[in-house]
Amino acid sequence: MRLALISDIHANIQALDATLADIAAQPVNHIVCLGDIVGYNRDAAECIARIRSAGCVCVAGNHDLAVCGRITTQEFSKAALRAVAWTREQLTQDDLDFLAMLPVKTVIGRKLIAVHGALHPEENCESVRLDNDDHRLLSFITLMGHSTGARICAFGHTHRAGVFEWRHDRITERSAKTVELDDGAYYLINPGTVGEPRTFDRRASYMILDLALRSVTLRHVDYDVSSIRRRA
Repeated sequence: MRLALISDIHANIQALDATLADIAAQPVNHIVCLGDIVGYNRDAAECIARIRSAGCVCVAGNHDLAVCGRITTQEFSKAALRAVAWTREQLTQDDLDFLAMLPVKTVIGRKLIAVHGALHPEENCESVRLDNDDHRLLSFITLMGHSTGARICAFGHTHRAGVFEWRHDRITERSAKTVELDDGAYYLINPGTVGEPRTFDRRASYMILDLALRSVTLRHVDYDVSSIRRRA
């Protein structure tokens, strides 16, 4: 099974359309969205429609949960808080119901656990980002004890792509474009962001995870960054 992993679209329809077009050209069985379909940009409804029509397996991001009222915005920045309030007013009840029904965690084939933020202390927490080894260690411990026996957890939230391996009692970041996954190791993998880059590279990014060949490949997609419609 080959899975396309996408995350952190943040209502950027130009980036999402370009990413979906690139995925369509790859031999992929399913698309897994790791959350934050909405937030920051202006095309939330259009992005929700694309995700639904593509039949994505999807978990909720913190922005998705905030917009539909499932979590508070206490830990949000001022910009994120304004985006949540504005987005909520633009969506239909059907859109809000879709966000409200998204799970915070899903397991695919007992091989992959998909979350937005982290596996600890809960599956979705605005205050926890897997952006350092201390946090990653706690999620690795949770992954190693998970009842499914899965050895791979896909997450988003940091907006930075990465493959992190737990092997021989240490965490190593694997930096190759294609990483071969060792049968005896555990992995935290992040496809980066489709629509809200926070690095010098403004392209959309996603990953292809091949569960049969046990490999993960990072792909970047160009799109017209100048056409992004930021939230008013």
